[in-house]
Amino acid sequence: MRRLIYLASARQDLIDILRYITVESGSLIMGQTFVSRLREKCSKLAALPGTLGQARPELGPGIRSTPYQSYVIFFRYEGETVEVIDVLQGQRDAEGYFGH
Repeated sequence: MRRLIYLASARQDLIDILRYITVESGSLIMGQTFVSRLREKCSKLAALPGTLGQARPELGPGIRSTPYQSYVIFFRYEGETVEVIDVLQGQRDAEGYFGH
């Protein structure tokens, strides 16, 4: 199993997602449950063998993505590590966000 690391940008994204879902739903538990399940999806990226997700070379070297409900997880493999770079809403302009 690879080691899972959340970059500072991804950690902030998770906080923002928790805040957004909590406010929109009116339930902290719903927000916490969603973020917990999203983190489980990230853990699977590290636990499963092979290369997962879709290659996204237009966003930067080694960047891959995989969907989770209405969000997209952006990550890369670095040796025995999986780095979660960002978690964005699916309708966001990823190329614009990553500066391409």
